[in-house]
Amino acid sequence: MFEELLARIAAGLSRRNLPYMIIGGQAVLLYGEPRLTKDIDITLGVNIDRLDELLAMAKELSLTPLPEDIPSFVQKTMVLPLLEKSTGIRIDFIFSFTPYETQAIGRAKSIILSGQEVCFASPEDLILHKVFAGRPRDLEDVRTLILKNPGIGVAYIRRWLKEFDSAVQEKGFLETFEKILKDTE
Repeated sequence: MFEELLARIAAGLSRRNLPYMIIGGQAVLLYGEPRLTKDIDITLGVNIDRLDELLAMAKELSLTPLPEDIPSFVQKTMVLPLLEKSTGIRIDFIFSFTPYETQAIGRAKSIILSGQEVCFASPEDLILHKVFAGRPRDLEDVRTLILKNPGIGVAYIRRWLKEFDSAVQEKGFLETFEKILKDTE
C-alpha cells in the first residue's frame, strides 16, 4: 500500500522535476526497524511558487488537498497536506529551499520501489530531522537509527546540529544528539 503510493508520488515528482526526499516514519522503516506509521512526509527542494505544479500532480494521482484555503495555508505553514482517500494515507509535502535542505536532497538515497526510483533522506539527514523535531518518538527513532546504521557520519551530523544550535533560538540539538549517541555505546 505505502510502497505503491510512494512509487506513484516519486514518478509524479520526477516528471515535474521537483526535487524531494522522503523523511519521517517511511524513511525510518527503511533504515531502522518496523514501526507503525500512518503518513508520508516529503521534503521538497522548492519554494511555494511551484504549488500549482504540485497541485496538478496531486490531482493526477487522486490526492485530495486537506486545507480549504490552500494558498493561504501553504503560505502560512510551508506544508501542503493531502489525503489518498482509498487508503486513508496522509501525505505532507514540506516546501523548503534552505542550503541545508538542498544539500540533504542531493545526498538522498535512491531506492527502487514498485519499479520506480524513490529518493529517501540519508540516515544522517534523517537523524538531523528527527533531532530537530525533538518529540519522544523522534528521539527514539534517532537511537534506533544509530544502532542500525554503524558507520553513520557523526561528524556531518555534529556540524549541522552545531549550525542549527547557533541559528535557532531553542538550542540543545547537538547536546541531545550527543546524549543519545553516548547511550547507544
